[in-house]
Amino acid sequence: MISKDTMVLLENDSFLSELTKMFQKARLDGSVSMTFKRYDGKDRPTPRPGKPPLPEPQEHMCLVRAKFRSKKISTIIHQKDVNKFQVAYSSLLKGNLDGLKKLKKTKAKTKAE
Repeated sequence: MISKDTMVLLENDSFLSELTKMFQKARLDGSVSMTFKRYDGKDRPTPRPGKPPLPEPQEHMCLVRAKFRSKKISTIIHQKDVNKFQVAYSSLLKGNLDGLKKLKKTKAKTKAE
């Protein structure tokens, strides 16, 4: 049995659809936290001195993680897919960030000298 705390690695399109579901669930109660991190494909720690080093990455990628309550999802974006993902992600944000509360601005009193 897999626990709910397990991170699920998804394709970019399915990640965006799951993220949309997370935003809809968080609309009433809760929040979604996101992290973006440079990812070079290494899934093992660096070897000890004297051991052969890990090979250099062919391309750098971006690891994106999202968490809502105990559900965690992630995806890896390759360099060639960054523009396509960014356009889809920004439109997703525009559609789901309409429920934010407006802050009341207080008028600052200025000193007359």
